[in-house]
Amino acid sequence: VAAGLRVALVEQPYRVAGRRAPDRAPALDAAWIAVVKALRADAPGVPLIVGGRSSGARVACRTSGAVGAAGVLCLAFPMTGRPRRDGSPTPSRLPELDGVDVPALVVQGDRDPFGVPPPAPGRDVVVVAGDHSLRRAAGDVGAATATWLKRVAPAA
Repeated sequence: VAAGLRVALVEQPYRVAGRRAPDRAPALDAAWIAVVKALRADAPGVPLIVGGRSSGARVACRTSGAVGAAGVLCLAFPMTGRPRRDGSPTPSRLPELDGVDVPALVVQGDRDPFGVPPPAPGRDVVVVAGDHSLRRAAGDVGAATATWLKRVAPAA
């Protein structure tokens, strides 16, 4: 908001329903696309930066092309999931992040148990002190985000 942008906080459907476990990706993505389309109807022609924290960051990455995003902001992007019951690791989620075709910023805690993604062309990664919650690094998260937004959405 301080950068002159309109901001909307969207709660994922499973959270609205009071569940802790997320729905499957197709359901999350469909709900997100519907919400973004409704929000865009109120602001036609305005550049769209999508983003989210953790699972929401994954949704933003997967749907950025479908919603016509100009950029993607990922807070605490989970590179892996929790280990399976048998102790085996879950597959890397890096392909979701690599699939983003617009500028992206990932802000990740240096002690995030789900890993830290590598920088890549078009993707900045800022590592701040903290874990997956990023609670203790709110100032650093805000500063990194503001700097990136000035570059990606300079009219703001």
